[in-house]
Amino acid sequence: MKLLFAPIWMLLLAGAAAPEPRVAVTGGHVAGRRGEDAALVFRGIPYAAPPLAGNRWKPPQPVRPWRGTRPAAAPAPACLQPDQGWNKADAANASEDCLTLDIRTPGVQGRRPVMVWIHGGSNRAGSARGTVESRLAANGVVLVAIQYRLGIFGFLAHRGAAAEARGHAGNYGLMDQLAALRWVRANIARFGGDPANVTIFGESAGAQDVSLLLAAPASRGLFARAILQSGTPGFGMPPRTRAEGFALGDQAARLVGAKGIAGLRRAPAAALLAADRKLHDPVIARPNAVWNDDMVWLRPQIDGRVLPRSPRALLLLAPPRPVILGTSVAEFGPPEGSIALADALRAAFGMQGEKLARRYRAPDARRGGPLLALSTDLIFGCPTDRLAHLLADRGWPVWRYRFDLARDGGRSSHGSELPYVFDGLPIAGRPALLQRLWVRFAHTGNPDPVAWPRYDGKIPRIAQFDAGGLRTVDVETPAACALHDTL
Repeated sequence: MKLLFAPIWMLLLAGAAAPEPRVAVTGGHVAGRRGEDAALVFRGIPYAAPPLAGNRWKPPQPVRPWRGTRPAAAPAPACLQPDQGWNKADAANASEDCLTLDIRTPGVQGRRPVMVWIHGGSNRAGSARGTVESRLAANGVVLVAIQYRLGIFGFLAHRGAAAEARGHAGNYGLMDQLAALRWVRANIARFGGDPANVTIFGESAGAQDVSLLLAAPASRGLFARAILQSGTPGFGMPPRTRAEGFALGDQAARLVGAKGIAGLRRAPAAALLAADRKLHDPVIARPNAVWNDDMVWLRPQIDGRVLPRSPRALLLLAPPRPVILGTSVAEFGPPEGSIALADALRAAFGMQGEKLARRYRAPDARRGGPLLALSTDLIFGCPTDRLAHLLADRGWPVWRYRFDLARDGGRSSHGSELPYVFDGLPIAGRPALLQRLWVRFAHTGNPDPVAWPRYDGKIPRIAQFDAGGLRTVDVETPAACALHDTL
Protein backbone atom coordinates (compact mmCIF):
# COMPACT_ATOMS: atom_id res chain seq x y z
CA MET A 1 0.00 0.00 0.00
CA LYS A 2 2.80 2.44 0.84
CA LEU A 3 4.35 1.85 -2.54
CA LEU A 4 0.99 2.61 -4.13
CA PHE A 5 0.22 5.83 -2.22
CA ALA A 6 3.69 7.38 -2.22
CA PRO A 7 3.70 8.25 -5.92
CA ILE A 8 0.16 9.69 -5.63
CA TRP A 9 1.20 11.89 -2.69
CA MET A 10 4.20 13.12 -4.61
CA LEU A 11 2.04 13.95 -7.64
CA LEU A 12 -0.42 15.91 -5.49
CA LEU A 13 2.44 17.88 -3.89
CA ALA A 14 3.94 18.65 -7.28
CA GLY A 15 0.57 19.79 -8.57
CA ALA A 16 0.23 22.27 -5.70
CA ALA A 17 3.02 24.41 -7.16
CA ALA A 18 1.74 26.65 -9.97
CA PRO A 19 3.45 25.88 -13.28
CA GLU A 20 5.47 28.55 -15.01
CA PRO A 21 3.30 30.49 -17.46
CA ARG A 22 3.86 29.57 -21.11
CA VAL A 23 2.55 31.47 -24.12
CA ALA A 24 2.87 30.90 -27.86
CA VAL A 25 4.16 34.01 -29.66
CA THR A 26 5.63 34.92 -33.02
CA GLY A 27 8.70 32.70 -33.30
CA GLY A 28 7.86 30.06 -30.72
CA HIS A 29 6.87 29.55 -27.08
CA VAL A 30 8.06 31.60 -24.10
CA ALA A 31 8.03 30.71 -20.40
CA GLY A 32 7.71 33.55 -17.89
CA ARG A 33 7.23 33.58 -14.14
CA ARG A 34 4.62 34.52 -11.57
CA GLY A 35 5.05 37.81 -9.79
CA GLU A 36 4.50 38.48 -6.12
CA ASP A 37 0.91 39.60 -6.77
CA ALA A 38 0.10 36.51 -8.91
CA ALA A 39 0.61 38.54 -12.08
CA LEU A 40 2.45 36.90 -14.96
CA VAL A 41 5.78 38.42 -15.95
CA PHE A 42 7.68 37.85 -19.20
CA ARG A 43 11.08 39.43 -19.84
CA GLY A 44 13.22 39.66 -22.96
CA ILE A 45 10.81 38.41 -25.61
CA PRO A 46 12.32 39.09 -29.07
CA TYR A 47 10.10 41.06 -31.44
CA ALA A 48 12.67 41.26 -34.28
CA ALA A 49 15.87 39.57 -35.40
CA PRO A 50 19.17 40.73 -33.83
CA PRO A 51 20.33 43.86 -35.73
CA LEU A 52 23.89 42.58 -36.08
CA ALA A 53 26.54 42.78 -38.82
CA GLY A 54 24.71 43.14 -42.13
CA ASN A 55 21.52 44.18 -40.31
CA ARG A 56 23.15 47.27 -38.83
CA TRP A 57 21.40 50.40 -40.13
CA LYS A 58 18.62 48.42 -41.72
CA PRO A 59 14.93 48.18 -40.79
CA PRO A 60 14.22 45.52 -38.16
CA GLN A 61 13.97 42.04 -39.66
CA PRO A 62 11.41 39.35 -38.74
CA VAL A 63 11.90 37.32 -35.57
CA ARG A 64 13.96 34.18 -36.06
CA PRO A 65 11.96 31.15 -34.88
CA TRP A 66 13.41 29.04 -32.06
CA ARG A 67 12.89 25.45 -31.02
CA GLY A 68 11.40 24.42 -27.74
CA THR A 69 10.37 26.93 -25.10
CA ARG A 70 12.44 30.09 -24.68
CA PRO A 71 13.05 31.20 -21.07
CA ALA A 72 11.54 34.64 -20.51
CA ALA A 73 11.81 35.17 -16.78
CA ALA A 74 15.06 37.18 -16.50
CA PRO A 75 15.91 40.67 -17.81
CA ALA A 76 17.48 40.89 -21.27
CA PRO A 77 20.50 43.05 -22.12
CA ALA A 78 19.95 46.73 -22.83
CA CYS A 79 20.79 48.14 -26.25
CA LEU A 80 24.37 49.36 -26.68
CA GLN A 81 24.99 52.75 -25.08
CA PRO A 82 27.79 54.81 -23.55
CA ASP A 83 28.13 54.98 -19.77
CA GLN A 84 26.78 58.38 -18.72
CA GLY A 85 26.70 57.66 -15.01
CA TRP A 86 22.96 57.41 -14.43
CA ASN A 87 22.76 54.45 -16.86
CA LYS A 88 25.82 52.58 -15.56
CA ALA A 89 23.93 49.31 -15.06
CA ASP A 90 22.44 49.42 -18.55
CA ALA A 91 25.78 50.25 -20.18
CA ALA A 92 27.44 47.37 -18.32
CA ASN A 93 24.82 44.86 -19.49
CA ALA A 94 24.27 45.91 -23.09
CA SER A 95 24.32 44.22 -26.47
CA GLU A 96 23.48 44.89 -30.10
CA ASP A 97 21.17 41.90 -29.79
CA CYS A 98 18.58 43.84 -27.81
CA LEU A 99 15.30 44.09 -29.73
CA THR A 100 13.16 42.64 -26.96
CA LEU A 101 10.17 43.60 -24.87
CA ASP A 102 8.84 42.84 -21.39
CA ILE A 103 5.23 42.15 -20.38
CA ARG A 104 3.33 42.05 -17.10
CA THR A 105 -0.27 40.91 -17.15
CA PRO A 106 -2.87 39.99 -14.51
CA GLY A 107 -3.70 36.90 -16.58
CA VAL A 108 -3.90 35.51 -20.09
CA GLN A 109 -7.70 35.42 -20.14
CA GLY A 110 -9.84 38.45 -21.00
CA ARG A 111 -9.20 41.64 -22.96
CA ARG A 112 -7.55 44.36 -20.91
CA PRO A 113 -6.25 47.76 -22.00
CA VAL A 114 -2.58 47.68 -23.00
CA MET A 115 -0.02 50.32 -21.98
CA VAL A 116 3.25 50.31 -23.94
CA TRP A 117 6.15 52.18 -22.30
CA ILE A 118 8.88 53.77 -24.44
CA HIS A 119 11.84 54.62 -22.22
CA GLY A 120 13.78 57.89 -22.24
CA GLY A 121 17.49 58.64 -22.25
CA SER A 122 18.12 61.14 -25.08
CA ASN A 123 17.64 58.29 -27.59
CA ARG A 124 21.18 57.40 -26.57
CA ALA A 125 20.75 55.46 -23.32
CA GLY A 126 18.25 53.64 -21.11
CA SER A 127 16.31 50.37 -21.34
CA ALA A 128 13.09 48.63 -20.38
CA ARG A 129 14.79 47.87 -17.03
CA GLY A 130 12.36 47.08 -14.20
CA THR A 131 9.37 48.84 -15.74
CA VAL A 132 7.16 45.74 -15.67
CA GLU A 133 8.03 45.14 -12.02
CA SER A 134 6.12 48.30 -11.09
CA ARG A 135 2.65 48.50 -9.57
CA LEU A 136 1.04 49.96 -12.66
CA ALA A 137 -0.16 46.62 -14.04
CA ALA A 138 -2.07 45.89 -10.83
CA ASN A 139 -4.76 48.27 -12.08
CA GLY A 140 -6.26 45.96 -14.67
CA VAL A 141 -3.95 46.73 -17.60
CA VAL A 142 -1.33 44.77 -19.50
CA LEU A 143 1.98 46.63 -19.24
CA VAL A 144 4.57 46.33 -22.00
CA ALA A 145 8.06 47.92 -22.02
CA ILE A 146 10.05 47.90 -25.25
CA GLN A 147 13.69 48.35 -26.19
CA TYR A 148 14.98 49.94 -29.39
CA ARG A 149 18.32 50.69 -30.99
CA LEU A 150 19.98 53.76 -29.50
CA GLY A 151 22.35 56.52 -30.55
CA ILE A 152 24.56 55.91 -33.53
CA PHE A 153 23.12 52.39 -33.95
CA GLY A 154 19.52 53.56 -33.94
CA PHE A 155 19.41 56.99 -35.53
CA LEU A 156 22.42 57.53 -37.82
CA ALA A 157 21.55 58.34 -41.44
CA HIS A 158 24.33 57.28 -43.82
CA ARG A 159 24.22 57.87 -47.56
CA GLY A 160 25.41 54.30 -48.17
CA ALA A 161 22.44 52.91 -46.26
CA ALA A 162 20.17 55.27 -48.22
CA ALA A 163 21.56 53.94 -51.50
CA GLU A 164 20.41 50.47 -50.44
CA ALA A 165 16.93 51.64 -49.43
CA ARG A 166 15.67 53.92 -52.22
CA GLY A 167 17.06 57.00 -50.55
CA HIS A 168 15.71 56.32 -47.05
CA ALA A 169 18.06 56.30 -44.04
CA GLY A 170 17.97 56.92 -40.30
CA ASN A 171 15.34 56.46 -37.60
CA TYR A 172 16.01 52.75 -37.14
CA GLY A 173 15.12 53.14 -33.47
CA LEU A 174 11.69 54.44 -34.49
CA MET A 175 11.37 51.54 -36.92
CA ASP A 176 12.11 49.22 -34.00
CA GLN A 177 9.32 50.84 -32.00
CA LEU A 178 6.91 50.36 -34.89
CA ALA A 179 7.98 46.72 -35.18
CA ALA A 180 7.37 46.25 -31.43
CA LEU A 181 3.89 47.77 -31.78
CA ARG A 182 3.13 45.45 -34.69
CA TRP A 183 4.26 42.55 -32.48
CA VAL A 184 1.91 43.78 -29.75
CA ARG A 185 -0.98 43.95 -32.21
CA ALA A 186 -0.30 40.36 -33.33
CA ASN A 187 0.44 38.77 -29.94
CA ILE A 188 -0.93 40.73 -27.00
CA ALA A 189 -4.33 38.99 -26.99
CA ARG A 190 -2.48 35.84 -25.86
CA PHE A 191 -1.42 37.77 -22.76
CA GLY A 192 -4.93 38.97 -21.93
CA GLY A 193 -4.55 42.31 -23.71
CA ASP A 194 -6.82 44.07 -26.17
CA PRO A 195 -4.92 44.86 -29.41
CA ALA A 196 -7.60 47.45 -30.26
CA ASN A 197 -7.03 49.37 -27.01
CA VAL A 198 -3.34 50.26 -26.84
CA THR A 199 -1.95 53.39 -25.17
CA ILE A 200 1.67 54.34 -25.82
CA PHE A 201 3.43 56.48 -23.25
CA GLY A 202 6.93 57.72 -22.54
CA GLU A 203 9.02 60.33 -20.76
CA SER A 204 11.70 62.65 -22.17
CA ALA A 205 13.12 61.03 -25.34
CA GLY A 206 10.43 58.38 -24.93
CA ALA A 207 7.77 61.10 -25.03
CA GLN A 208 9.40 62.62 -28.09
CA ASP A 209 9.29 59.23 -29.79
CA VAL A 210 5.62 58.90 -28.82
CA SER A 211 4.96 62.25 -30.52
CA LEU A 212 6.82 61.11 -33.65
CA LEU A 213 4.77 57.91 -33.71
CA LEU A 214 1.63 60.06 -33.56
CA ALA A 215 2.95 61.79 -36.67
CA ALA A 216 4.29 58.75 -38.55
CA PRO A 217 1.91 57.44 -41.24
CA ALA A 218 3.15 53.87 -40.61
CA SER A 219 1.76 53.94 -37.06
CA ARG A 220 -1.90 54.14 -38.11
CA GLY A 221 -3.91 51.41 -36.43
CA LEU A 222 -1.15 50.40 -34.00
CA PHE A 223 -2.38 52.37 -30.95
CA ALA A 224 -5.44 54.30 -29.83
CA ARG A 225 -4.06 57.04 -27.56
CA ALA A 226 -0.84 58.51 -26.20
CA ILE A 227 0.76 60.12 -23.12
CA LEU A 228 3.74 62.48 -23.52
CA GLN A 229 5.64 63.22 -20.30
CA SER A 230 8.13 66.06 -20.86
CA GLY A 231 8.81 65.52 -24.54
CA THR A 232 7.75 66.79 -27.97
CA PRO A 233 9.03 66.46 -31.57
CA GLY A 234 12.57 67.80 -31.41
CA PHE A 235 12.34 69.64 -28.07
CA GLY A 236 12.27 72.94 -29.92
CA MET A 237 14.97 72.01 -32.45
CA PRO A 238 14.20 72.10 -36.19
CA PRO A 239 14.01 68.74 -37.98
CA ARG A 240 17.19 67.46 -39.60
CA THR A 241 17.14 67.36 -43.39
CA ARG A 242 18.42 64.34 -45.28
CA ALA A 243 21.49 66.32 -46.39
CA GLU A 244 22.27 67.25 -42.77
CA GLY A 245 21.75 63.64 -41.73
CA PHE A 246 24.14 62.40 -44.41
CA ALA A 247 26.73 64.94 -43.27
CA LEU A 248 26.47 63.48 -39.76
CA GLY A 249 26.86 59.99 -41.23
CA ASP A 250 30.00 61.09 -43.12
CA GLN A 251 31.36 62.50 -39.87
CA ALA A 252 30.76 59.20 -38.08
CA ALA A 253 32.58 57.26 -40.82
CA ARG A 254 35.59 59.60 -40.56
CA LEU A 255 35.71 59.23 -36.78
CA VAL A 256 35.98 55.43 -36.99
CA GLY A 257 38.09 55.40 -40.15
CA ALA A 258 35.49 53.47 -42.13
CA LYS A 259 34.89 53.54 -45.86
CA GLY A 260 31.24 53.55 -46.73
CA ILE A 261 28.41 51.72 -45.05
CA ALA A 262 30.20 48.37 -45.40
CA GLY A 263 33.11 49.71 -43.38
CA LEU A 264 30.79 51.03 -40.71
CA ARG A 265 29.10 47.65 -40.44
CA ARG A 266 32.48 46.01 -39.88
CA ALA A 267 33.55 48.59 -37.28
CA PRO A 268 33.84 47.40 -33.65
CA ALA A 269 30.90 48.43 -31.51
CA ALA A 270 33.24 50.13 -29.03
CA ALA A 271 34.64 52.36 -31.78
CA LEU A 272 31.13 53.34 -32.84
CA LEU A 273 30.17 54.17 -29.26
CA ALA A 274 33.27 56.34 -28.93
CA ALA A 275 32.44 58.12 -32.19
CA ASP A 276 28.89 58.70 -31.01
CA ARG A 277 30.12 60.93 -28.18
CA LYS A 278 32.16 63.06 -30.60
CA LEU A 279 29.50 63.78 -33.21
CA HIS A 280 28.84 67.47 -33.74
CA ASP A 281 25.68 69.06 -35.12
CA PRO A 282 26.47 72.68 -36.00
CA VAL A 283 22.79 73.61 -36.22
CA ILE A 284 21.98 72.88 -32.58
CA ALA A 285 25.40 73.22 -30.94
CA ARG A 286 25.78 76.95 -31.37
CA PRO A 287 27.96 78.71 -28.79
CA ASN A 288 26.08 79.39 -25.55
CA ALA A 289 22.79 77.91 -26.83
CA VAL A 290 20.64 75.77 -24.53
CA TRP A 291 20.63 72.98 -27.14
CA ASN A 292 23.90 71.10 -27.55
CA ASP A 293 25.52 67.97 -28.93
CA ASP A 294 24.24 65.89 -26.00
CA MET A 295 20.87 66.22 -27.75
CA VAL A 296 22.11 65.19 -31.19
CA TRP A 297 19.74 62.20 -31.42
CA LEU A 298 16.75 64.22 -30.22
CA ARG A 299 16.69 66.28 -33.38
CA PRO A 300 14.16 64.50 -35.64
CA GLN A 301 15.51 63.14 -38.92
CA ILE A 302 13.37 63.46 -42.05
CA ASP A 303 14.24 60.05 -43.44
CA GLY A 304 11.74 59.66 -46.27
CA ARG A 305 10.22 56.55 -44.74
CA VAL A 306 9.11 56.82 -41.12
CA LEU A 307 9.09 60.62 -41.30
CA PRO A 308 8.63 61.53 -44.97
CA ARG A 309 7.99 65.17 -44.00
CA SER A 310 8.47 67.34 -40.93
CA PRO A 311 6.68 66.17 -37.76
CA ARG A 312 4.51 69.29 -37.80
CA ALA A 313 3.38 68.68 -41.38
CA LEU A 314 2.63 65.04 -40.61
CA LEU A 315 0.68 65.87 -37.45
CA LEU A 316 -1.54 68.18 -39.48
CA LEU A 317 -2.54 65.13 -41.55
CA ALA A 318 -2.67 62.53 -38.76
CA PRO A 319 -5.99 61.18 -37.44
CA PRO A 320 -7.05 62.67 -34.08
CA ARG A 321 -6.32 60.51 -31.05
CA PRO A 322 -6.70 61.28 -27.33
CA VAL A 323 -3.46 62.70 -25.89
CA ILE A 324 -2.15 63.68 -22.46
CA LEU A 325 0.92 65.91 -22.46
CA GLY A 326 2.72 68.01 -19.89
CA THR A 327 5.93 69.09 -18.21
CA SER A 328 7.55 69.64 -14.84
CA VAL A 329 8.01 73.21 -13.63
CA ALA A 330 11.83 73.03 -13.62
CA GLU A 331 13.01 70.38 -16.08
CA PHE A 332 16.77 70.82 -16.60
CA GLY A 333 19.31 73.29 -17.90
CA PRO A 334 22.97 74.31 -17.75
CA PRO A 335 24.48 75.04 -14.33
CA GLU A 336 23.76 78.58 -13.26
CA GLY A 337 26.66 80.83 -14.19
CA SER A 338 28.02 78.46 -16.85
CA ILE A 339 26.45 80.54 -19.60
CA ALA A 340 25.82 84.29 -19.65
CA LEU A 341 22.05 84.76 -19.87
CA ALA A 342 22.24 87.46 -22.53
CA ASP A 343 24.61 85.32 -24.60
CA ALA A 344 22.27 82.33 -24.38
CA LEU A 345 19.31 84.38 -25.55
CA ARG A 346 21.35 86.00 -28.32
CA ALA A 347 22.50 82.56 -29.48
CA ALA A 348 18.91 81.32 -29.59
CA PHE A 349 17.17 84.39 -31.01
CA GLY A 350 19.75 86.90 -32.20
CA MET A 351 19.49 90.49 -31.09
CA GLN A 352 15.77 90.11 -30.28
CA GLY A 353 16.74 87.68 -27.55
CA GLU A 354 18.30 90.41 -25.49
CA LYS A 355 14.84 91.86 -24.92
CA LEU A 356 13.90 88.71 -23.04
CA ALA A 357 16.82 88.87 -20.63
CA ARG A 358 15.01 90.95 -18.07
CA ARG A 359 12.18 88.38 -17.93
CA TYR A 360 14.59 85.67 -16.78
CA ARG A 361 17.02 87.52 -14.52
CA ALA A 362 15.32 86.99 -11.17
CA PRO A 363 15.51 83.52 -9.53
CA ASP A 364 12.17 81.83 -8.87
CA ALA A 365 11.63 79.52 -5.90
CA ARG A 366 9.59 77.08 -7.99
CA ARG A 367 11.36 77.37 -11.33
CA GLY A 368 14.95 77.85 -10.19
CA GLY A 369 17.60 80.23 -11.52
CA PRO A 370 17.47 82.12 -14.82
CA LEU A 371 19.21 79.47 -16.92
CA LEU A 372 17.04 76.66 -15.57
CA ALA A 373 13.86 78.65 -16.18
CA LEU A 374 14.97 79.65 -19.68
CA SER A 375 15.98 76.11 -20.64
CA THR A 376 12.76 74.66 -19.27
CA ASP A 377 10.78 77.09 -21.41
CA LEU A 378 12.79 76.74 -24.62
CA ILE A 379 13.26 72.95 -24.52
CA PHE A 380 9.97 71.92 -22.91
CA GLY A 381 7.44 74.69 -22.24
CA CYS A 382 7.25 76.39 -25.63
CA PRO A 383 7.19 73.18 -27.74
CA THR A 384 4.55 71.65 -25.43
CA ASP A 385 2.46 74.81 -25.64
CA ARG A 386 2.57 74.79 -29.44
CA LEU A 387 1.90 71.08 -29.75
CA ALA A 388 -1.10 71.31 -27.41
CA HIS A 389 -2.53 74.18 -29.48
CA LEU A 390 -1.85 72.43 -32.79
CA LEU A 391 -3.65 69.26 -31.70
CA ALA A 392 -6.54 70.91 -29.83
CA ASP A 393 -7.23 73.33 -32.70
CA ARG A 394 -7.71 70.33 -34.98
CA GLY A 395 -10.15 68.57 -32.72
CA TRP A 396 -7.82 66.16 -30.96
CA PRO A 397 -8.97 65.32 -27.40
CA VAL A 398 -6.10 66.85 -25.39
CA TRP A 399 -5.44 66.96 -21.65
CA ARG A 400 -2.52 69.04 -20.46
CA TYR A 401 -0.77 69.01 -17.08
CA ARG A 402 2.01 70.65 -15.09
CA PHE A 403 3.86 68.71 -12.42
CA ASP A 404 5.07 70.70 -9.41
CA LEU A 405 5.89 68.07 -6.81
CA ALA A 406 9.08 66.36 -5.66
CA ARG A 407 9.49 63.43 -3.29
CA ASP A 408 12.02 65.22 -1.10
CA GLY A 409 9.99 68.41 -0.91
CA GLY A 410 12.36 70.18 -3.27
CA ARG A 411 11.84 71.46 -6.78
CA SER A 412 10.08 69.32 -9.37
CA SER A 413 12.54 68.45 -12.13
CA HIS A 414 12.88 66.23 -15.19
CA GLY A 415 11.37 62.83 -14.43
CA SER A 416 9.98 63.80 -11.01
CA GLU A 417 6.60 62.34 -11.94
CA LEU A 418 7.91 58.84 -12.74
CA PRO A 419 7.61 57.28 -9.26
CA TYR A 420 4.09 58.71 -8.99
CA VAL A 421 3.14 56.96 -12.24
CA PHE A 422 4.87 53.62 -11.73
CA ASP A 423 5.11 53.21 -7.95
CA GLY A 424 1.83 54.90 -7.15
CA LEU A 425 3.21 57.44 -4.68
CA PRO A 426 0.43 59.45 -3.02
CA ILE A 427 -0.25 63.09 -3.86
CA ALA A 428 -1.73 65.18 -1.04
CA GLY A 429 -2.78 62.00 0.76
CA ARG A 430 -4.52 60.53 -2.28
CA PRO A 431 -2.97 57.11 -2.99
CA ALA A 432 -1.68 56.52 -6.51
CA LEU A 433 -3.47 59.59 -7.87
CA LEU A 434 -1.34 60.07 -10.99
CA GLN A 435 -1.17 56.35 -11.63
CA ARG A 436 -4.94 56.00 -11.45
CA LEU A 437 -5.44 58.89 -13.89
CA TRP A 438 -3.04 57.35 -16.39
CA VAL A 439 -4.77 53.97 -16.09
CA ARG A 440 -8.23 55.51 -16.41
CA PHE A 441 -7.06 57.23 -19.59
CA ALA A 442 -5.91 53.85 -20.91
CA HIS A 443 -9.31 52.35 -20.08
CA THR A 444 -11.57 55.13 -21.33
CA GLY A 445 -9.59 57.78 -23.22
CA ASN A 446 -10.40 60.40 -20.55
CA PRO A 447 -8.28 60.73 -17.37
CA ASP A 448 -11.00 62.42 -15.27
CA PRO A 449 -14.13 63.99 -16.79
CA VAL A 450 -14.85 65.95 -13.61
CA ALA A 451 -11.57 67.16 -12.10
CA TRP A 452 -9.47 67.48 -15.26
CA PRO A 453 -11.11 69.40 -18.13
CA ARG A 454 -10.17 68.81 -21.72
CA TYR A 455 -7.64 71.36 -22.98
CA ASP A 456 -9.01 74.17 -25.13
CA GLY A 457 -6.57 76.58 -26.71
CA LYS A 458 -9.14 79.38 -26.39
CA ILE A 459 -9.61 78.83 -22.63
CA PRO A 460 -6.33 77.14 -21.70
CA ARG A 461 -7.03 75.34 -18.43
CA ILE A 462 -4.68 72.56 -17.33
CA ALA A 463 -4.27 70.17 -14.41
CA GLN A 464 -1.56 71.03 -11.89
CA PHE A 465 -0.21 68.39 -9.53
CA ASP A 466 1.37 69.90 -6.43
CA ALA A 467 1.35 69.61 -2.64
CA GLY A 468 -2.34 70.49 -2.67
CA GLY A 469 -3.21 67.59 -4.95
CA LEU A 470 -4.88 68.02 -8.34
CA ARG A 471 -6.25 71.43 -9.19
CA THR A 472 -7.17 73.20 -12.40
CA VAL A 473 -5.20 76.34 -13.25
CA ASP A 474 -4.83 78.75 -16.14
CA VAL A 475 -1.69 78.16 -18.17
CA GLU A 476 0.49 81.06 -19.24
CA THR A 477 2.53 80.92 -22.43
CA PRO A 478 6.21 81.26 -21.47
CA ALA A 479 7.79 84.57 -22.43
CA ALA A 480 10.39 82.95 -24.69
CA CYS A 481 7.67 81.42 -26.87
CA ALA A 482 6.99 84.77 -28.56
CA LEU A 483 10.29 84.35 -30.41
CA HIS A 484 10.32 80.58 -30.74
CA ASP A 485 7.90 78.75 -33.03
CA THR A 486 9.45 75.31 -33.43
CA LEU A 487 7.55 72.32 -32.03
